[in-house]
Amino acid sequence: MKKLLLTLTAVSALSLAANAQTSKGTFLVGGSVSYDGSTIKDSDAKNNSFSIVPQLGYFVADNIALGTGIGYNWAETESDAGVKNTNNAFQLAPFGRIYSQNDGPVKFYGQLSVPMSWGTTKVDGDKTGTTAKYGVELAPGLAFFPTSNIGIDFRVKGLYFNSSNAEPTGGEKTTVSTYGLNASSLTPTVGVTFHF
Repeated sequence: MKKLLLTLTAVSALSLAANAQTSKGTFLVGGSVSYDGSTIKDSDAKNNSFSIVPQLGYFVADNIALGTGIGYNWAETESDAGVKNTNNAFQLAPFGRIYSQNDGPVKFYGQLSVPMSWGTTKVDGDKTGTTAKYGVELAPGLAFFPTSNIGIDFRVKGLYFNSSNAEPTGGEKTTVSTYGLNASSLTPTVGVTFHF
């Protein structure tokens, strides 16, 4: 009987914790940090990139959060001849997220985000142009709340559209649009969010 009572108490506590994490007036903190590098054997060519985008959201109503991510992206490619191409960009990604209203430690959600970035391109330290990117993404996800302050998110990219502009100094602007649906359950984005 004691085991049954303890089990019911634990399940009730997890249900209450999950509901408190997505209730009106609470905050959601998360983000992403990435670093990628590559080299070519028997060559001086190499690529490096770094990105950091912290996110902050606020629950304006139960199960509805609004927020934004603000960050920076840097990438550098060095050719075998020693020429360095560098891209720097400031990033902004406002988002809205709606969680399911079920009880328990697992909730489904949908997130609409509008990622944007503005940057410059340089060759060997000299500015050669500017870049601008605008997009919209609609992504489904699943959140698991193992504690009262931590959420583990599993999300796929979903439906997306991006428009990228590159304008070389003294040249003509080029626009590239990408779009698609990426809902592969084999390659989800996994993240940790903090709720308080």
